[in-house]
Amino acid sequence: MTDAEAPGAPRIGGDRTMESRKASGSRIEGFYRMDHRERLVALAKHAGLTAEEMAELEKAKPLPFEVADNMVENAIGVVGLPLAVALNFLINGRDRFVPMAVEEPSIVAAASSAARLVRKAGGFTAEADPSLMIAQIQLMSFGDMERALAGLRAAEAKLVAAANEVHPNMRKRGGGALRVELRPLPETPAGPMLICHLVVDVGDAMGANALNTMAEAIAPLAEEASGGEARLRILSNLADQRRGRARARIPFELLAAKDFSGEQTAHRLVEAWAFAAADPYRAATHNKGIMNGIDAVAIATGNDWRSIEAGAHAYAARDGRYGPLTRYAIDGDALLCEIELPLAVGIVGGHLEINPGARIALRLLGVESARELSAIMAATGLAQNFAAMRALATDGIQKGHMALHARGLVVAAGAPADLVDQITRRLIDSGEIKLSKAREILQEEQLES
Repeated sequence: MTDAEAPGAPRIGGDRTMESRKASGSRIEGFYRMDHRERLVALAKHAGLTAEEMAELEKAKPLPFEVADNMVENAIGVVGLPLAVALNFLINGRDRFVPMAVEEPSIVAAASSAARLVRKAGGFTAEADPSLMIAQIQLMSFGDMERALAGLRAAEAKLVAAANEVHPNMRKRGGGALRVELRPLPETPAGPMLICHLVVDVGDAMGANALNTMAEAIAPLAEEASGGEARLRILSNLADQRRGRARARIPFELLAAKDFSGEQTAHRLVEAWAFAAADPYRAATHNKGIMNGIDAVAIATGNDWRSIEAGAHAYAARDGRYGPLTRYAIDGDALLCEIELPLAVGIVGGHLEINPGARIALRLLGVESARELSAIMAATGLAQNFAAMRALATDGIQKGHMALHARGLVVAAGAPADLVDQITRRLIDSGEIKLSKAREILQEEQLES
């Protein structure tokens, strides 16, 4: 996390505001008990949603089929996901409502709970790198490796200029192709390869289409400079020059649990993290919990969660051994939590323009740049990880998870809306969080009424 603490390193989204947003805080008491309309009214008051955006959310319908049909081939319908909002987030001194599209009941509750605790400690600090992405050109049959490398180095300015001719507006906005980096691979199953990396600042876009277009455009020049033949020309999803970071320092006094002091809880969290650092079997589950939060925000904001997942897990194995994306340590009388991972996300692009739900989610977040979104997503992933780790290290994760799971079972059992809360309480009290038990209790309630 040294980059996050570097002198002069910018923190994203700390002071800027949107005139149309109302900064009245992301802590809304009793939000989960409100009905649909009441929640939208509260968000309109606290987050500045417009009447049109409220109406769009109140429809509670998935993407129109006509839009879906223009997004993918062979569309036959639309699959819906709940769009929720995680509350209590304070990031770089600014309140944030974090939209999350996810089906698992415990994820939003866990993120909100963790954010509530961290805000008492001053909130998260977060930042993100500039939006640098890599396009790869695979070169084969180039003969002498050193001669090919020298040729590409000499042609760097020409390659960068040719790439920028493809997307001149990107350059005018302050981005565009910046440099060429070379990766010789002398031994592969298919023989020697020379990989030419084109590093591009894609600005507020995710950048995949621009990168692929640039790579294809400059491939003939790379062949000429290296004396080789180009094969693959495509972006890399290991966006390790486009990382997001977040951290929180939580005093022991805020970590006290029912059966554990704050200091005991902190040490247990460090021990849980150390397990992930030492064991890839644990690290995989540890990182999956992080991605629960990040993926949910990515889906809500119309970003490519598959690309984010690929980059995150590749980064977790960057040292040749798979490990955790977070770090926990004791810092005096407090617990220090940190996260760093590649986050290639965008807030502009054609797919976002035609997706009304994604536009509303971005508006709800109040982000003004892709870097700002990346920083918020990093903080969300850290909150999700902290919530899971704290539960695992103290009471165990199933207690809270199964309580939230119970409500879904009650609905699946066919309970009418006016009985859901009552039957859910009875199901939890029974200790048997099963669909068959939910149906049994429902029948009893119906007979009694």
